[in-house]
Amino acid sequence: MADSDSGETIANVEVTSSITLSDLTPAFTLTGAPGETPTTGANPVTMTVTTNNFAGYNVTVAPAAVNLTGAIVGNTDVIPSNLLEVNGPAQAGTFTPLTFGTPLVVATKASPSALAGDPISNDYRITIPFVRPDTYTVTLNYVANTL
Repeated sequence: MADSDSGETIANVEVTSSITLSDLTPAFTLTGAPGETPTTGANPVTMTVTTNNFAGYNVTVAPAAVNLTGAIVGNTDVIPSNLLEVNGPAQAGTFTPLTFGTPLVVATKASPSALAGDPISNDYRITIPFVRPDTYTVTLNYVANTL
């Protein structure tokens, strides 16, 4: 007869909170002449937020600089980044100016995302000031945070 002994152990699976901001539109261009107000219209900035956090999440955006600067060497004209306006789900149809140093909430949800993530879109517009012809650029920093 063989000897035997037995015991037991408890398996624990600790699930942590996670959040992912993915599929963010890499760039967009608003084109027009001084005084015109072009919008992203049919081509909004889109992204997906995925989180298992039951309190939900916020998505913010802020310009990385005070001004949009031109690409042509020697062009000293700038466009203030606060002329760039966004309309996201949190703005409910109202365009709101961006402010350097102050992240603006563009989407919020008080529950977890869908399993495949929540699609979010933001429309942008700007009233083009009287500046030289050029392509003026600023980086927009998006951040997704759990609540």
